[in-house]
Amino acid sequence: MAGPCSARLQGDVAAFSAALRSLVNNPQFSDVMFVVGQEQQKVFAHRCVLACRCQVFRGMLSQAPVGSQDSSSSIPPQGPFILGNVQPEVFLAVIEFLYTNSVTLNSHIALEVLTSSVEYGLQDLCKLCVKFIKDTLSVEQVCEALQAAVTYGQVDLQQHCLAFIEGCTAAVVQTQGFRELSDVVLARVLRSDRLAADELDLVQAVREWAHVSSAVLERPVPEVAALPVRELRLPLLAPSELVTLESCNQQDLLIPVENIAAAWRAHALRKGSGVPSRLCRPRRGTRPRDHHRHLEPHAK
Repeated sequence: MAGPCSARLQGDVAAFSAALRSLVNNPQFSDVMFVVGQEQQKVFAHRCVLACRCQVFRGMLSQAPVGSQDSSSSIPPQGPFILGNVQPEVFLAVIEFLYTNSVTLNSHIALEVLTSSVEYGLQDLCKLCVKFIKDTLSVEQVCEALQAAVTYGQVDLQQHCLAFIEGCTAAVVQTQGFRELSDVVLARVLRSDRLAADELDLVQAVREWAHVSSAVLERPVPEVAALPVRELRLPLLAPSELVTLESCNQQDLLIPVENIAAAWRAHALRKGSGVPSRLCRPRRGTRPRDHHRHLEPHAK
């Protein structure tokens, strides 16, 4: 006699998703409330959905009420939970994902939703954010995206952003996002051989970045710029350009004197003697100068 058969059959996924979507921020039957952002917007949710979808929310919702003497109390906290450092639109995107496994993004909130997805340990949401950011990347936003990618260890997004910057470097270095890069991330950008900008323009871009960073961090220009300045390829500049650079440098001491001296030495000896080989390699956007032919053997 044959044994009983079993099967898992799938109903209408779209209808199920739509039904759950109707519960997003719906006060009816909700049992937990959040007060979100500086606007103190109320967001309603259902603890069973949050707890089963996100470990962070599970921990938050299972804590004993403030003032309770019994840490193992079976009475769950009702809130409201105050989340003052997140935009309501961003938090609602996270809630939408938890209820429906999909998310509605736009270019204004995508990076912040990515941040929240990392904070809440939501890897699938993180992947959706990365895909959206890559698909909608712009000159104005690429540096902010790169900074976030480095901060949150998103290697694929880092590579995509760097390739984007390499393709339109001259436009990117003029953006506010470029001036807000950290020194570590800026140095990483400047290591690229494929930047589509001349070295003289990159020096000027770093100088402008350094003055902004100096004002924001309230630290001297040479101190904030120490790391990215190491990646400037001064031996690529012509003697007349080095003279002008020295004159400008007297005003802010952006570039250490020994770096400029090494560039002069490369001219005098007609090779990159004592200079790291990477600093003698022309980039994709480097304008040709007569002396570059003397540096090329050193760069190989």
